[in-house]
Amino acid sequence: MRIGDAAAAAGTTPRALRLYEQRGLLLPPPRTSSGQREYGPRDIARIRLVRQLLTLGLTLEDVARCADRLDLLEGDTLPPYGSPGCSGGSGSGSGVVQRRIAALDAEIARLTDLRDRLASAVAEPPRSQSRSQA
Repeated sequence: MRIGDAAAAAGTTPRALRLYEQRGLLLPPPRTSSGQREYGPRDIARIRLVRQLLTLGLTLEDVARCADRLDLLEGDTLPPYGSPGCSGGSGSGSGVVQRRIAALDAEIARLTDLRDRLASAVAEPPRSQSRSQA
């Protein structure tokens, strides 16, 4: 299947597929004699998996760090925690997901603190201004 059909089947765009290939998330697919990319069912499953990982908050760089292990994952769904691949369990050695979770936790803590400070500032009664009498 050509790039447009593959992108549609995976729920993305041809531009995204080119980017995934450029960043090493996808292996370069075989090409036709006219130079067009040809994708198969296994490529579509990998594209869907990459998209799922991105949707879960991983970055392109995160997925690229474990791209060589994406084929260890079966189909286009994530394995249980601790399985090999990008999950960062004992089989992967990379900890990509744990690092992303830690970054998200830090961002949540920062935003919670910011929200609490803003709510506090709004909830405080206005300070009385001393007016000088002339």
